[in-house]
Amino acid sequence: MSSDALDPVTAGAACAVPAPTDTARERRIWVGPSAPERLDLLRRTRSIAIVGASANASRASYFVATYLLSSSPYDVYFVNPRATQILGRPVYPSLEALPVVPDLVDVFRRHDDLPTVLDETLAVGARALWLQLGSWHEEVARRAEAAGLDVVMDRCVKIEHARFHGGLHLAGFDTGVISSRRALG
Repeated sequence: MSSDALDPVTAGAACAVPAPTDTARERRIWVGPSAPERLDLLRRTRSIAIVGASANASRASYFVATYLLSSSPYDVYFVNPRATQILGRPVYPSLEALPVVPDLVDVFRRHDDLPTVLDETLAVGARALWLQLGSWHEEVARRAEAAGLDVVMDRCVKIEHARFHGGLHLAGFDTGVISSRRALG
């Protein structure tokens, strides 16, 4: 298996969002950016808005937020119309309410909400749209690219950042321990 093909079950299910319903499933035609292109996108990024951020520690967006705040250089902003504070930081009701234009919009929303999130992303002038593991929307990707946005789908920004910056061990992967022995005690 190539390093570019991580299985979401073994490599970050904590980043996954619920899969779309059967009626929303699409045959995957769109081809996303290569690993070097994703690395370049992350290197160009200075600020990330997490749309669908949650204060619930068992949610994928919370897990990603804690990683980005502790292990990345990004300015991180939270967007959720029903929350006021997450991890001690303010939460904004919309992308439009943010004090900055984010470089990258990281989306943790249902499949059917993605076209609206794209519209909001375009309206504020963000440069990239990132859909988390389990999130795929061909029409949204085509529209976003036609508008000049960089698009990543079905990948976790936490895993990708960690992969490119030697931090997979921080995300629970690549601990360097290889053993078939059971731990004692």
